[in-house]
Amino acid sequence: MQNWLPHLLHLSDPALPVGAYTHSNGLETYVQQGLVKDAATAGTYIRNMLEYNFIYNDGFFAWQGYMAAAADDVELLLSLDEECTALKSPLEMRQASQKLGLRLLKLMTPLTKHVFAKEYASKTTGHYCLVFGVYAYLLGIPLEEAMTAFYYNAATGMVTNCVKLVPLGQQQGQEILYSLLPLLSDWVAKTQMIPRELAGRCSPAFDISCMQHEKLYSRLYMS
Repeated sequence: MQNWLPHLLHLSDPALPVGAYTHSNGLETYVQQGLVKDAATAGTYIRNMLEYNFIYNDGFFAWQGYMAAAADDVELLLSLDEECTALKSPLEMRQASQKLGLRLLKLMTPLTKHVFAKEYASKTTGHYCLVFGVYAYLLGIPLEEAMTAFYYNAATGMVTNCVKLVPLGQQQGQEILYSLLPLLSDWVAKTQMIPRELAGRCSPAFDISCMQHEKLYSRLYMS
């Protein structure tokens, strides 16, 4: 067994106590508006979100976080952190990303005791995608496997949220997740081919749904 495999399973575990389950990232708005209402629309939402938004945002920055850690460049990480903050227009989305990142730092830093991570943690406002990339490198996880797990983790979270919010049956949720598995390697490859100027490519409807979430009459999620 590869020495990095247990670390990958731990880092990408959806049950890791960072609070990801409290955020729908705008999905709750789509459900209340009736745009995501069954298994078909939920599957379309998740695929489109991952392929046309997530890749250019969190996926891209997870990759860049990994590469910055590989270069032992804390200043580059801090610059990426500021860029990530600026690109996340919706307040709830920005705060969610930072909260999850800081929680992951607080969780992993005492466990791993990496000097690089401690220095980064002492200066950053944190974004989950960057922190994931940093720890993936520090734990010796190969880039391809780390990014595959990152996308799988994101897909799992979206499926879980759809099961709760639409709602869907557990079998329907697993069918959606299973249909996404062949796409993971494509998303990983596409992420590493994104031109630097396309980082943070805007998806207006997605951003608007996140902003509208702040004003929903009733909410189960924080974002």
